[in-house]
Amino acid sequence: MNNERQQRHKRAMQKLKRHVDERIEKANEERGLLLVFTGNGKGKTTAAWGTVTRALGYGYRVGVVQFIKGVWECGERERLADDAHLQVHTMATGFTWETQNRETDKAACEKVWVEAEKLLVDPDIYLVVLDELTYMLKFGYLDIGTVKRALAHRPAEQTVIITGRNAHRELLDMADTITEMQETRHAFNLGLKARRGIDY
Repeated sequence: MNNERQQRHKRAMQKLKRHVDERIEKANEERGLLLVFTGNGKGKTTAAWGTVTRALGYGYRVGVVQFIKGVWECGERERLADDAHLQVHTMATGFTWETQNRETDKAACEKVWVEAEKLLVDPDIYLVVLDELTYMLKFGYLDIGTVKRALAHRPAEQTVIITGRNAHRELLDMADTITEMQETRHAFNLGLKARRGIDY
């Protein structure tokens, strides 16, 4: 009986291997990607920083632009700040519901977008993260046409990750990979405070 189960398992794994090998064989285009991490669930920025760490680990140059959380403590940013291959630019105004000043927020967004545009034309930057960019489009601080042009004309080998809720439909249409974080339960809604080193 054990032997029969082992044989069934082996046949299933052989079939799976053939399927995976066929897909690898067909994936022959090599270029930078556009990834969008969206949805209401926790972990979009964390996933982006994980990819930043991975790229830095291989010695690639990386640029990160933080559009909303720039005034918050950020454990990943603190840990990686001394890496010469990493540039970080922050909007540094905090959440728009805290500032409550549309013109100030829009001006700060436009200022940091200039830094984003510099990254998006630099062929030496392997990965660009536009953290919380989706909010800038939703609030009308940035024009979708401007963002799309910058993304479309970036260097061919450059990968871009965009994070944030309610990603613009036209961004989703452009994306190679879309990951939607789905919230099933969140500790904050149960009255639990965000924890340093875990949530930020």
